[in-house]
Amino acid sequence: MYIAMNRFRVVPGSEEAFEAQWRNRQGRLSEVPGYVEFHMLKGPKAEDHTLYASHTVWATKEDFVAWTKSEQFRAAHARAGESKVQYLSGPHFEGFDVIIHEDRDGKRQADAA
Repeated sequence: MYIAMNRFRVVPGSEEAFEAQWRNRQGRLSEVPGYVEFHMLKGPKAEDHTLYASHTVWATKEDFVAWTKSEQFRAAHARAGESKVQYLSGPHFEGFDVIIHEDRDGKRQADAA
């Protein structure tokens, strides 16, 4: 399993536009192999930004990489430059190989990284 995250530092006053942009965006993730789930997370507010993170879970890192090279990825990001949202800086990517996974029943498994 692989988790891909992008952190966004959104300038105060742009939070509503940022959230609306993501709510109204056509999702294309379910069209590609290996996609498991997506979350948009809202984190703490600082003086100069509100922290958000997109969080996608993939069956493998290779599935995630294939998504980034897909037509669905290009279509999902085609209008990114038209955003009215103000950011402190561009998104910061972080990728993680899952080494231990525990489900809601407490069943734990070690994943091969």
